[in-house]
Amino acid sequence: MSIAIPGFETRSYAGADGIELNAAVGGKGPAIVLLHGFPQTHLMWRHVAPALAEQHTVICPDLRGYGASGKPEAVSEDTYAKRTMAADVVHLADALGCERFALVGHDRGAHVAFRAGLDHPDRVSHLGLLDIVPTLDTWNVLHGVGAAVAFHLYLMAQPPGLPERMIAGSADAFFGHFLDVWAGSPDAIPADVRAEYLRACRNAVPSIVADYRATATVDIAHDQADLDAGNRLTMPVTVIQQDWGRQLGFDATAIWRPWTTDLQHFTTRAGHFMAEEAPEDITTLILSLLKR
Repeated sequence: MSIAIPGFETRSYAGADGIELNAAVGGKGPAIVLLHGFPQTHLMWRHVAPALAEQHTVICPDLRGYGASGKPEAVSEDTYAKRTMAADVVHLADALGCERFALVGHDRGAHVAFRAGLDHPDRVSHLGLLDIVPTLDTWNVLHGVGAAVAFHLYLMAQPPGLPERMIAGSADAFFGHFLDVWAGSPDAIPADVRAEYLRACRNAVPSIVADYRATATVDIAHDQADLDAGNRLTMPVTVIQQDWGRQLGFDATAIWRPWTTDLQHFTTRAGHFMAEEAPEDITTLILSLLKR
């Protein structure tokens, strides 16, 4: 890879079922894992990670199915369940000797982080979630023409075959669309990084679709089971979002409160790619979370 996070070493580690996870690691101190979103790789943390590494061991993996990590065939609904992807994070932490770690995720990575917080509360000390609502609530708040912003969720929820063929047939246009329309600043993702994101996604269409399909199937079942059982995120939680609840007609803070016991919720004027658009603000909020 021609682009790297400055000062970080990148290598492969074993995931939950033996798949290889590509991860960049740097810094020294209490551990924090940063999980990327769609349609990105761990490079989305290239500004935030070095700043955090001044005080912390920072671990930035590519999620399974993304970037340079393994892309196993989705032989069952569990292959790309957020439960499985959360187990990847725990295995990665084990490989690096991190008994406890803070966890921050953006977009798809935030869904993985949310599941890790519910499944592994003994391992996750602090939880940061960037620009999502929980899976159950995501589907519940989408309605009317406002839901058009999430057309990709419905496309990739379809049975295997059609979504993969459609997206692969025009991959750069499909993934590039989100890089364009979700960015609050056109300068946030420079040309070389954009090219790397598109290359990585172009080579991962089946696994990316499988990840999204899981969010319309098995991930819902897991979240509903936790909600029914009264399970909550018991560590300090910081949620940072655009104020898109106003557009879709819901109160984001109210949605998050039942899932948490210690919540701080912030909105940002940055676009969806906030760690790339406003890295200093995101770094400050993460450091504030870690002090709680």
